[in-house]
Amino acid sequence: MTIHQHPHVTDRDAHFVGGGIASLAGAAFLVRDGNMPGENIHVYEKLDVVGGAMDGAGDPDEAYLIRGGRMFNYPAYECTWDLFETIPSLEDDSRSVKAVMDEFNETHPSYAKTRLMHEGERIDAGEYGLTRQHRQSIARLLLTPEPGLGDTRIEEWFDESFLETNFWYVWATIFAFQPWHSVAEVRRYMYRFLHEFPQLHTMEGIDRTKYNQYDSMILPLRRWLEDRGVSFEYGHEVTDMDIVPSRTGRTVERLYCETDSGTETVPVEPSDLVFVTNGSMTDGSSIGGMDEAPELNETGASWELWKSIAEDNPQFGNPSVFADNVTETKWESFTVTLHNTDLFDHIVDFTNEEPGNGLVTYLGSNWLLSTVVAAQPHFANQPDDVKVFWGYALFPDREGNYVEKPMSECTGREILQELCYHLQCEERLPEILDDVTCIPAMMPFITAHFQPREPGDRPDVVPDGSNNLAFLGQYAEQPRDVVFTVEYSVRSAMTAVYEMLDLDREVPPVTKHYRKPGVIADTVRAAYR
Repeated sequence: MTIHQHPHVTDRDAHFVGGGIASLAGAAFLVRDGNMPGENIHVYEKLDVVGGAMDGAGDPDEAYLIRGGRMFNYPAYECTWDLFETIPSLEDDSRSVKAVMDEFNETHPSYAKTRLMHEGERIDAGEYGLTRQHRQSIARLLLTPEPGLGDTRIEEWFDESFLETNFWYVWATIFAFQPWHSVAEVRRYMYRFLHEFPQLHTMEGIDRTKYNQYDSMILPLRRWLEDRGVSFEYGHEVTDMDIVPSRTGRTVERLYCETDSGTETVPVEPSDLVFVTNGSMTDGSSIGGMDEAPELNETGASWELWKSIAEDNPQFGNPSVFADNVTETKWESFTVTLHNTDLFDHIVDFTNEEPGNGLVTYLGSNWLLSTVVAAQPHFANQPDDVKVFWGYALFPDREGNYVEKPMSECTGREILQELCYHLQCEERLPEILDDVTCIPAMMPFITAHFQPREPGDRPDVVPDGSNNLAFLGQYAEQPRDVVFTVEYSVRSAMTAVYEMLDLDREVPPVTKHYRKPGVIADTVRAAYR
């Protein structure tokens, strides 16, 4: 395909605010598809590491940390595969990131045998338990155009009994939906992943990376960008920008960055490009320790910047809808590093799930605890005699069943004690927790993108009247695609770059898999299980 290069692309600079996957993907598309020299591209990140929510850090001595894990779906991740089939893997330059991932998923296919447990007993999660009324509510939701849903909550659309079905527990703990979240987002998910509806309980349609997503995806992408001259400005928090209105629209003319040495001003030419990740699911994260509970932060830099630039520009969205109620958008995760593998081995035996296979949810947990035991090693630098797993809870403010306090007030040690209670090994606590480290992470905005919203609350990727500013990430509107996915971020980046450079290249459409033969019939049969 012939790519139309903007006449002056070599004379333009591109500025990315935020160093998450959306910015890294955008930088890659500028280089790969837009022919922009890498040295013209600048990424500003307040932390000392890029990758955003796709994280993975630590070592076997100090313990590992992953705030969460991204899941993938081959049929639905059109833009993600377009990118990563052209990025060499970290371990083998002759093979792409996607090729390595393909091989891993062929040898480690997902098949959860124990998706739900209650008091030590396996629940048949494939028996969704939907009534005729539930099925009618789902059908009515699918037939209602999104604008007609407005800011309706899930609990306003479905009755209380729906939220007690096996289907809901499977759905909610895979995607992290809460009853008070947007039913419009549920509708999008159902259309996007209807082809996976019959096998949600086995997670057969879920694909994973060989290691954590930082090692498997972010590191090779960062290396590829650095090799082409892209500059990463760490410790640079963009706090504001000058946006000047004119007859031709709005133009960014200046960025303001806070650094350790003070405020830096970055001039922006009218022909330059500015890409802003407005809002972040991991902004404001707080990390605890074995004997320390994490704090709860109620703001973050990305949110403050978005509020600042949207105040005088209503077409830039309404960040307060997503950012101003952390009690509804937070949950807590924890990463466990084990030199003594007794607990790891017990989880495998107790759940009857081999490492790499499962997400197990413990329905008797007041916190609604889930654990994920990835294929080992989960880190590129992880020794054979060290094991790692992670977990999370959707209701961290509820009192525990064993530890009589909310998870949000618990240390890593207390979280492990609560988990061991649900694993029915609490009588072995002293020995089983010997040489084991649990690091909790509180994320105040982790599900902010699911908050009930109205049209316009998320800005368009390239807003009307914007001359050189585009929005990236989970809070830029992309019709039909679903938030809380890597695909959403990568798609936003591809859309922004192609539109801003006026490239003669199309963004892959959101595939309508629900129209494929047999999908609807299989879904209906599953709904009657």
